[in-house]
Amino acid sequence: MTTDPNVIAIRNFNRFYTRAIGTLEEHLLQSSLSLPEARVLYEIATRTQPTASEIAATLNLDLGYLSRLLRTFINRKLLTRKTSPTDARQSFLSLTKSGQKEFAVLNQRSNQQIDQMIAPFTGQQRTQLIQAMSTIETILSPSTTKPPFILRPHRPGDMGWVVQSHGLLYAREYGWDERFEALVARITADFIDNFDPARERCWIAERNGESIGSVFLVKDKKARTTARLRLLLVDPSARGLGLGRTLIRECTQFAHNVGYRKITLWTNSVLDAARHLYQAEGYHLISEETHHSFGKKLTGQTWELQL
Repeated sequence: MTTDPNVIAIRNFNRFYTRAIGTLEEHLLQSSLSLPEARVLYEIATRTQPTASEIAATLNLDLGYLSRLLRTFINRKLLTRKTSPTDARQSFLSLTKSGQKEFAVLNQRSNQQIDQMIAPFTGQQRTQLIQAMSTIETILSPSTTKPPFILRPHRPGDMGWVVQSHGLLYAREYGWDERFEALVARITADFIDNFDPARERCWIAERNGESIGSVFLVKDKKARTTARLRLLLVDPSARGLGLGRTLIRECTQFAHNVGYRKITLWTNSVLDAARHLYQAEGYHLISEETHHSFGKKLTGQTWELQL
């Protein structure tokens, strides 16, 4: 038996966490699904017509084992296959109405489980927990090359950077005055004052220890099932790395995970690069209105993504 304290500590944590989230039970969260079945169901539910090969690669599953799981889903009328019109060797996977219902129940129970787990924690404890999990995920994520940036949760000092960076960039590139910086300051202050780590998130992108980007996903105050994407920023030095797309997708994935049904955002028509990123993610323009803000005549736009 090993005496390496690092190995022992990691194994102790693994045993603790699998017990804490109930993965040792025969069926996950009192559903009819095992843990592997639930993970496969989740990947199918949150993707657009994936193939079995994509699911196997994402979850590092043997294709033969995955095929058996998929046959089980089909026999239980949770899943359908549709042959690709361009390659008869491939089939697209999608959930039936029964499968969607099964996933919705499981997803809701998972959210409730986490809500109950973190309910006794203070805001600071929740932030520390999320930051620790993010650190573990970053270190253990497989990669053959060093990533061009990392994403992490916010920490003290980040809001000041977000405000200053927005103020400088938008003044330099669009001629907006200090009233925009004041708006960003109000948004970040509201985020910190009312932060709900179970349903809200800020991502800060770093490269070589320097902050190079940000995005926020916050609750809509009027609709519990709607989230708002705010304060997307990519520093000019980080353009071309795919950072903007990555930050937007992090918002989409997080919103899926916590049960939001829609994400909305407000932007201005002059922000061409951001608008193209939103369109690529599947956002649709809902409305436009002209306004005079930040010393400029602008066209505001509301965009929406159905989840």
